[in-house]
Amino acid sequence: MVNSLKKWFTDYFHQKDFVKRLIVMNIGVFFMGFFLSFLIKVNLGTDPCTFMNLTLSGFIGISFGNWQLLLNSVMFILVLLFGRKFIGFGTIANMVFIGYIADFFCWLWEKTIPEHYFTDMPSRAVIFALALFMFIISVSFYINANMGVSPYDAMPQILSEKILKKVPFAIIRIAYDFLVIVIGVLFGGTPNIGIVLMALFLGPIISVVGKFLNKHVFHL
Repeated sequence: MVNSLKKWFTDYFHQKDFVKRLIVMNIGVFFMGFFLSFLIKVNLGTDPCTFMNLTLSGFIGISFGNWQLLLNSVMFILVLLFGRKFIGFGTIANMVFIGYIADFFCWLWEKTIPEHYFTDMPSRAVIFALALFMFIISVSFYINANMGVSPYDAMPQILSEKILKKVPFAIIRIAYDFLVIVIGVLFGGTPNIGIVLMALFLGPIISVVGKFLNKHVFHL
């Protein structure tokens, strides 16, 4: 076991472009949390995971960052048992920092930006569109770094490889995201068209943007 872990660390640190990947991943994680704070504030739609976590954190009465870390820690154990290949520095950075970064900037916007910018049109729609566009770019940074995926994103891949082998992964992922939305609704969340559209199209859009950036910017 010790030798296996030692070999994993050696191979991981000596992968091609390790430092470059680490920098790109950290930039992606930071700005995912940063732009997620705007999406939370305008409340026109977030990714399904954030929708569920926001609802559950409010239901339980703890901060978004604390709940996201708690849930990710539970899922991380499952990933550790059944999908270690999905784990990397990016896994830890995603599960630990994004929620707290979003919490911090939501707090900062409450202190510095008048609330009507987040609640009144057209500023609300403009902020949503810009934040969503930049959130997609940030996720593409994170994914292209290829330094591990979040526990939330690893779970459907594990289901696809271990249990639902004959089901197309796209179907598994969409069903997984909609199940998460249903859980959010059951605990008092109010879904909107933005959340549904993200469940259907966010993944493919991020994939297309990521391929473009990797070809023309990252070269990883």
